[in-house]
Amino acid sequence: MVAIVLVVVLALLFLISRVPNLNPFASETTDRSQPALLQSVRDLSQYHAAEGNFQVIVDLEHDVAWVPDFIAGSRTLFVAHGSVDAYIDLENLSDKALTVNEEKKTVQVRLPDPKLSKPNIDQEHTYIYSQDRGVFDSVKSLFQPQDQRELFVLAERKIGDAAKEAGLTRRAERNLQQMLTGLFTSLGYKATFPDNDKT
Repeated sequence: MVAIVLVVVLALLFLISRVPNLNPFASETTDRSQPALLQSVRDLSQYHAAEGNFQVIVDLEHDVAWVPDFIAGSRTLFVAHGSVDAYIDLENLSDKALTVNEEKKTVQVRLPDPKLSKPNIDQEHTYIYSQDRGVFDSVKSLFQPQDQRELFVLAERKIGDAAKEAGLTRRAERNLQQMLTGLFTSLGYKATFPDNDKT
């Protein structure tokens, strides 16, 4: 008799696993968030001419002096993906930014120096790869959620440093020059960039 009951229970569990709708204890997620509220609108004058995508592995270790690692301390491997834009801000162009020669059909363009945006961390593809904790930190994590801000700050800093070394600003400047050259050519002018020529 016990064997028959056991077989029936196992069959029911197998059936429920195959057909989730039959599971009376299935979890349900309800999104009660309110719609996003528009707080402000502003015009943009930045030409984003290049983007770099980066991955960084943050290896962060916290040690407690004179205490073995298996008792207190932690080490976290944090994989972060992010992007950085290189842009030219055209908002404060001076009156001398363009010098037009109607006779020669030329125009000189003086552009501001390109800048790098703040790194944008891709939350969907950023995650903790592994984490080792001492006994004290493991117990503490049961009552206090881990603050990941330090990991994100380090990831942003490292991605920002990598963007500076990647030549994004030079690429953005070249892309904008090519775009403006095509635009002025279509209008019958030859564009030059005296302040932006790199030798």
